Amino acid sequence: MKRILITGGAGFLGSHLCDKFINNDYEVICMDNFITGSPDNIAHLFGNKNFKFIHHDVTEYIYVEGKLDYILHFASPASPIDYLKLPIQTLKVGSLGTHKTLGLAKAKNARFLIASTSEVYGDPLIHPQTEDYWGNVNPVGFRGVYDEAKRFAEAMTMAYHRYHNVDTRIVRIFNTYGPKMRLEDGRAIPNFINQALRNLPVTVYGDGLQTRSVCYVDDLVEGIYRLLLSDEIMPVNIGNPDEITMLDLAKEIIELTNSKSEIIFMDLPDDDPKVRKPDTTRAKNILNWSAKVNRKEGLKNTIDDFKKRLGL
Repeated sequence: MKRILITGGAGFLGSHLCDKFINNDYEVICMDNFITGSPDNIAHLFGNKNFKFIHHDVTEYIYVEGKLDYILHFASPASPIDYLKLPIQTLKVGSLGTHKTLGLAKAKNARFLIASTSEVYGDPLIHPQTEDYWGNVNPVGFRGVYDEAKRFAEAMTMAYHRYHNVDTRIVRIFNTYGPKMRLEDGRAIPNFINQALRNLPVTVYGDGLQTRSVCYVDDLVEGIYRLLLSDEIMPVNIGNPDEITMLDLAKEIIELTNSKSEIIFMDLPDDDPKVRKPDTTRAKNILNWSAKVNRKEGLKNTIDDFKKRLGL
């Protein structure tokens, strides 16, 4: 049985990955300090003999007994509301946390996959974004703590690959949504759903014409799974290229929730990207992967999950 460590395993994406690997007969070790993750996301796994939880901060020395075949480093605040509130922790988990997990991968001779992000492209000057684009990032802006943490993590990963021959993978994750997202996550889709279900004003930033390309979590997890088991060492975009404006997304969620909410506009945050759309040619060619779940279906699943947890 293959053995895998997932850092940030109690978070939104990490917990879905725990489920994926448990369901594929892996022994899963989940590591989290609950700074943004939740025990609720993994509670159903605690009785499983192939699941183990370690409460630990990955910026400190990591000890895991026994062999490891794979390490997935997903520990990090990922929502602007989190990394603006936790700027130093965000930088530390991207730098020290990546260093510690790569050191463990080297010691265990384990394959390592780092969760990077479309934020490495910053406010992009090319559209859609391809993996060979170097990005347009403000290193001293408020968002720089997350953007530069992930850019550093990619550089550290490639350094360990080139200098120590660690077997590494880099996934650049584009906006993802689905069940288990925190109710107060702060990103667009949880915000819109929360507000619409409560018939509160739905807040759109700027003129709402900035775009995102949102990917349902099941599609993303499948892409990550395929990348981990592939031979590709260079970064791969995983996301759904179906682009939508924030204003249209808000209207869609209001309609799907049968909400009485009205849309109100607020000031656009600093360095907020104007466009975001992955070029997924590499994922299609290398992984034979493309997003399958359409937005309406994915949003309905997410809304149902929010209703359940809100008791509606």
